[in-house]
Amino acid sequence: MPKVRIKLNSTDIEMINNICESIREVAKKSGINISGPVPLPTKRLKITTRKSPCGDGTATFDNFEMRIHRRLIDLPANEKVLHHIMKMQIPKSVNIKIEMKD
Repeated sequence: MPKVRIKLNSTDIEMINNICESIREVAKKSGINISGPVPLPTKRLKITTRKSPCGDGTATFDNFEMRIHRRLIDLPANEKVLHHIMKMQIPKSVNIKIEMKD
C-alpha cells in the first residue's frame, strides 16, 4: 500500500506543533493510524557580529541564532485525508512538503 510522507519545517515551534496536531486530528477522525510526528534534529544557524559600527572601541560582539525545527509524518495514502490536509490553512512561516512513497 502506498504511503504519504509529510515533511514540515519552520522557525516557529508553536506553529509547527499546531499543524502537526491538526493533521493528527484529521487522521484520527478518519480512522487512519499515522506514524509521527517525528522530531528531526533542529538546525541552528549562528551569526556573530561586532557591536561597534566603526570597528573602533571595545571588542564586544552580538550573537544571533535562528533555529529551524523539522517534523516528519507518515500515513497511508487515503484520498479523503489528503484532500483535508491540502485544504488546511498553513501559515507562511511553515513549509510543508508532501511526498508519495511506495
